[in-house]
Amino acid sequence: MTYAAPGAPPAGLAELPDGPVAASGRLLNRIGTLCWVEMRKIRHDRTELYTRAIQPALWLLIYGEVFTRVHAIPTPEGIPYLAYLAPGIMAQSALFIAIFYGIQIIWERDAGVLTKLMVTPTPRSALITGKAFASSVRSLVQGVVVVIIAILLGVTFTDNPLKLIAAAIVLALGSAFFSCLSMSIAGVVVARDRLMGIGQAITMPLFFSSSALYPAAIMPGWLQVISKVNPLSYEVEALRGLLIGTATTLWLDVTVLVGATIAAITCAALLLPPSAAFPPNKVMRS
Repeated sequence: MTYAAPGAPPAGLAELPDGPVAASGRLLNRIGTLCWVEMRKIRHDRTELYTRAIQPALWLLIYGEVFTRVHAIPTPEGIPYLAYLAPGIMAQSALFIAIFYGIQIIWERDAGVLTKLMVTPTPRSALITGKAFASSVRSLVQGVVVVIIAILLGVTFTDNPLKLIAAAIVLALGSAFFSCLSMSIAGVVVARDRLMGIGQAITMPLFFSSSALYPAAIMPGWLQVISKVNPLSYEVEALRGLLIGTATTLWLDVTVLVGATIAAITCAALLLPPSAAFPPNKVMRS
């Protein structure tokens, strides 16, 4: 029997193939594994799924129904306000889930799990990407719940399977961006309550400065400028164009979301090493 020299990687890891194809395979494997773990969490504990369905239901049942009756917010011709609102509430639900996903990073850092993950051969960017799209699993489930509620209220969505798949991809990209934003914050702050405070401070401004509730055309000039640099606006417009057929520049919406997500993954990966460097017993706890 032979033993590896101290500090040498195991024989199996040393023989792992290199190259872009192998790296892509490892990345997809990491994403798939973390998404599967997230699905198992949802299957074993559905309480959060039920409780998170209350807020979008209230937005559609109360806010949507009231403003549909009063006709206070202009919408594209032939589109009821409730149908106009539904994609915005889908994006909002994904935002509210993803923006606090960094708490999991802090918990794993405190428990020493993150340190163990960091010593694996998986690149940091792959770890962040896997966690980002794992958060998208919860957002997609939440999106299905919003669609069901909206249909029960009389909203008609497209039945084109390609558009439905594209809408799911857009929702996943938006969720991945905001979860990476949360993980970037988690790489800077130490305590969970600080992340909660920052998340609560930025969630509503992100929501109300987007076109989720009303068209950007009726916003004040200064708010329109903010809306144009808010990735949530592009996510909402893409969802509306795909699900209810409003006019939008889909290629621009998707390009902005992809670019923002790549930038957020890069930022979160760069901020992850110092946060993982703390030994579990020396990390400040909230």
